[in-house]
Amino acid sequence: MLGIIGGSGIYQLSGLDIVEETVLETPYGMPSAPLAIGTYGGDQKIIFLARHGKSHEYLPHEVNYRANIWALKKLGVTRIIGISAVGSLRHEFMPGDLCLADQYFDFVKGPREKSFFGGGLAAHVSTAKPTCPMLAASLVQAGKKMNIPLHTGLTYACVDGPRLGTRAESLFLKNAAGCDLVGMTNVPEAFLSREAQICYCTIAVVTDYDCWLDDPAQHVSVEQVISRYGASLEKAKSLLGEFLENDCRASSDSVPECDCRGNLKSAVLSPEATLTEDKKALLDLLKL
Repeated sequence: MLGIIGGSGIYQLSGLDIVEETVLETPYGMPSAPLAIGTYGGDQKIIFLARHGKSHEYLPHEVNYRANIWALKKLGVTRIIGISAVGSLRHEFMPGDLCLADQYFDFVKGPREKSFFGGGLAAHVSTAKPTCPMLAASLVQAGKKMNIPLHTGLTYACVDGPRLGTRAESLFLKNAAGCDLVGMTNVPEAFLSREAQICYCTIAVVTDYDCWLDDPAQHVSVEQVISRYGASLEKAKSLLGEFLENDCRASSDSVPECDCRGNLKSAVLSPEATLTEDKKALLDLLKL
């Protein structure tokens, strides 16, 4: 089943019918919002979650990422497509463009809970390839059919927020860290999905050039983000519509097969006999 994490605007996708909302409490507290269960084309079941809440009440550092991913996993989600606004750290990725990151640079310094493991359950999941190559290839395929180009193979730097970054930080991420995009929400969302053996990919909507350019008029502002994200969201919705219409899945001969659904095979160190009932239940869910 497909899960989509994003803002409320994505619910307006043509052909999508929300049939119910589920409030699901998790071991980590409540998710950001009720989970909206819908169908596309009358039969394809999809679950939507507003990352920042139904009224955008949660800042990036306040989002309960563990509860969000746990709830989606509990309801049977095996693939997640996220929608995120990002700043561009390269001239060639212009405001309005859509991008797919395949790497993440974790520049989050605040106390976000970044793992399901700990407290007696020891595991170390590989994140060398943190996103799903087959899901990304499927989105590119859908984009080609809609004549919507996607920039691929990019690195997303995740920062704490909620403040917008300094120019020194922007230049560091661009030059020293070699990042292409900057945002506030994909860490730990991507890594928790990896731990939960869920295929994950984010459609990143470029809204600004952050603040690395010399021209102060080009430096990011809230007004820029809101106006450009809203305008570009239509492209993202069209892309998703094509993806859902044909359930576009790239053939295995065009892209390496993903290992997302087997991430825990050699990652767990704790013998199951030593786990509490709660930790056994968590591990059983993550392994589904």
